[in-house]
Amino acid sequence: MSKFAIVSDTSCDLIKEQRDRFGIAEYARGYVHLPDGSAIKGNLDWSKEESDEFFKTLSNKKASFKTAAPAIGEVIDILEPFLKNGEDVLCVTLSGGLSGMYGVFVNAKRDLEEKYPERKVIVVDSMRYSTAEGMVCVLASQYRAMGKSIEETAALLEENKGRIHQIGWMDDLFYCKKMGRVSNAAAVMGTLVGIKAMADFNHKGMSHVLGKTRGYQSAYRHIVEYMKATGENLQEQIIFITHSMREEHALKVKELIEKEIAPKEIIITTVGQGSAPNIGPGLVAAFYSGKEISEDCVEEIKIFEEVSSKIK
Repeated sequence: MSKFAIVSDTSCDLIKEQRDRFGIAEYARGYVHLPDGSAIKGNLDWSKEESDEFFKTLSNKKASFKTAAPAIGEVIDILEPFLKNGEDVLCVTLSGGLSGMYGVFVNAKRDLEEKYPERKVIVVDSMRYSTAEGMVCVLASQYRAMGKSIEETAALLEENKGRIHQIGWMDDLFYCKKMGRVSNAAAVMGTLVGIKAMADFNHKGMSHVLGKTRGYQSAYRHIVEYMKATGENLQEQIIFITHSMREEHALKVKELIEKEIAPKEIIITTVGQGSAPNIGPGLVAAFYSGKEISEDCVEEIKIFEEVSSKIK
C-alpha cells in the first residue's frame, strides 16, 4: 500500500470506527458557535445523548448557531507530525464554496512545504459536505489500497468527486437556506406540511432540489428509483445513509436498498457536530457514486421527473 496519510475535517461525518477502518488518520476541528456566545470544537465522536440535546436546541430556530474554520496554526499542528514522520499527506476538505476550510488547508500546505521541501501536502476540495465529503475520503482510502500514489489518488478524486450523489430529503430546509446551501424558493417549499423536497448535489456542490413528493412512503420509493437511474455499479459500492434524528426512516431506506439494489455494503451514519448547524434535524439521504452530475442538475431534474411519473 502506498505510504501517505489521509486527513479530513469536522464536516466529513465519519466516526472513529469508520476513520480507523478506512485509514483516515486525523481530522481538523472546525468551531461551532453556540447561542450563549461560547464556541466549541466540532466533535465527530459525540454521544447519542449529546447529539439529541444539540439537535433539540437547534430545533429552536431563534437560537443562533454558526460554524467557523480552524486557524491555520491548528491545521499545521495536525499535519506537521506526519511530515516529521516522513509521510506525505493528502487532505480532503469541506467544499470551498461553503466554507473557508479549504483555504485554511491550502495556506497550511504552503507554510509546511516551505519547512519540509522534501515532503508533499496535497489538498483536495471535495466539493461536498457531510457524508458526501466522507465518501471522498473513502474513495481516497480505496485508491491508496490499490497502490495508487498520492498524486494519482488526488487526480482520481478530482476526476470522480463530481459523481458522488445524494438523494433524500430534509423535513425543513430552513437550516440549509440560513447557511447558504440551498435556494430560497426551495427552502419555502421545504417548509410546507407533508411535502418532502428531494435534493441531489449540483455541479457546485450545493444541495439542489430536484422536485417534491408527499409523504414518507413516496419519498422512500423516489430514493430507490432515483438511485437505480443515476447510480453506476451500485452492487459493487459501499453506500452510506445519513440521518439527523430520523433513525427509523434511515433503517427503512436501508431495507429497501438492500432488497432492490443489493450493494456490497450499507453504512448508516448520523450528522456530526460540525455539520449539524448547517443541516438541522430531519435529514434522511443516501450517498453513492454514479453518473457525472450535470450543470445545475438539468439532467438529474429530468430523471427525477421521469421517476416521479411512475410512482403513484
